[in-house]
Amino acid sequence: MSLYSKRGVSAQKEEVHAATEKLDKGLYEKAFCKIYPDVLVGDAGWANVMHADGAGTKSILAYLYWRETGDVSVWSGIAQDAIVMNLDDLLCVGIYDQLAFSSTIDRNKTVIPAAVLSEVINGSQAFFDTMRSFGINITYMGGETADVGDVVRTIAVNGTMTARWPREKLVTNEKIKPGNVIVGLASFGKTHYEQDYNSGLASNGLTSARHDVLKKEYGQKYPETFEPGLPDDVVYIGPHRMTDTVDTGNGQTTIGKLLLSPTRTFAPVLKVLLEQHFDAINGLIHCSGGGQTKCMKYVPDQVKVIKDQLFTPPVIFDIIQKASGADAREMYQVFNMGTRMEIYTNEKDADTIIGVATALGVDARVIGRVEASEKQSLEIFTGSETILF
Repeated sequence: MSLYSKRGVSAQKEEVHAATEKLDKGLYEKAFCKIYPDVLVGDAGWANVMHADGAGTKSILAYLYWRETGDVSVWSGIAQDAIVMNLDDLLCVGIYDQLAFSSTIDRNKTVIPAAVLSEVINGSQAFFDTMRSFGINITYMGGETADVGDVVRTIAVNGTMTARWPREKLVTNEKIKPGNVIVGLASFGKTHYEQDYNSGLASNGLTSARHDVLKKEYGQKYPETFEPGLPDDVVYIGPHRMTDTVDTGNGQTTIGKLLLSPTRTFAPVLKVLLEQHFDAINGLIHCSGGGQTKCMKYVPDQVKVIKDQLFTPPVIFDIIQKASGADAREMYQVFNMGTRMEIYTNEKDADTIIGVATALGVDARVIGRVEASEKQSLEIFTGSETILF
């Protein structure tokens, strides 16, 4: 059993998928988000999409960093995480504008004061203001903020995003086919719309990252940050403190800042592509939960996806792998490994897509291709070995 499983989490969400397998799949089974007919107005030419997600256990990392450094501003990054995990999923069905967002914040008031709530709520609005400057309009509809100390040990920051969209402008992944190439957008570096270097970690695999990277002393000092029923040999077993310095290749930073880099949105890139190059996009996949294997749920059944030109994983993933001892297979199943958005396109359109991303400071490249196959399969080349799924 992997350390990830021993900690009570699942990278592939097998039990969740089993529980929901009998539910209606919506209009398009391979679409990244469930799409329904327009129940709000009843227009057959339109569709409704609603999506829920959040920052997950990354909020516990923010709690540790805040308690250790006193820097309350770290919570604005958690607000961005909760929003982007919704927004970038909706991007994958072609939706990039006229969105509505409602937040859900559950806190333990005994450890999370009003100053933290204020930073999360105002950080949300600051992110929406930044997106609006790129023509991406998201209305903050309020939400629920509850004091539930008997349920939550620290704080959970989640949200729901919804939109109404023309069906002719949806991306449903039905056009993915043999002969397509895959343009990957990097999760790391510094875009023209980010203030600081982004580690690329995003908001998945943080339970593993936290316990494998950080020292045992954090569990002793902050017992509220983990499930007390976990065996001691999987709780904070790493070599690092939050304040340890790391060379990213783009300057010095700390372990804490690498772990807490706000999840990058690709909305400014996808807005341009979806408005100006819609016909070039055959499919979109956000490599979130499930990492580089996420595509298996959304590509056609009779194709082989080959990823043999992925970005070299940035330093945070090397730190996690060395600390955890995880093999490459587990790393690529849990983490995005530096490539977080996949655009399935025609070979002739790849350079155009790469140019749009590059103009906004997002590294992009052809990372692989789609081939015909009797059954669905995935092949990942890590730079030193080939992993088959």
